[in-house]
Amino acid sequence: MKFRKAIYPGTFDPITNGHLDIIKRACAMFDEIIVAVAINKAKKPMFSLDERMNMAKKATDMFPKVKVISFHSLLVDLSNELDANIIIRGLRAVSDFEYELQMGYANASLKKELETIYLMPSLENAFISSSIVRSILPFCGKVSHLVPKVILEDIKSKKCI
Repeated sequence: MKFRKAIYPGTFDPITNGHLDIIKRACAMFDEIIVAVAINKAKKPMFSLDERMNMAKKATDMFPKVKVISFHSLLVDLSNELDANIIIRGLRAVSDFEYELQMGYANASLKKELETIYLMPSLENAFISSSIVRSILPFCGKVSHLVPKVILEDIKSKKCI
């Protein structure tokens, strides 16, 4: 049987329970999941790359199939480097689908063998996004139901004003 490796790319600014939901589901489908934390200066992340990497590692520590890395290249180039032809993306709403469909087609145009698999989070996580968490943090609002408990202190101690 072939070893199946998939890449779950994102900014993870910060990683949320919705991300973990997708990672857990992907672990049931693949032998290895590479959580690829993007260096995306265009998005102007709230957390540094090191902080996002550390939070992702802490949050996924209970999943032995998961490896966390950073990347700043095209996703297609990363897939070549890692010898992984499967991309995992989460879909919450129709607006996500439209964007992700375009990205999936763009990636496939660059590498025919690259497949994108779309997973929906469970209902209780369907509304969670990193941007929602980031919008609550400056006001010291409650985010404990949105992010993994193991990273709660990392984000609150730094971002609560």
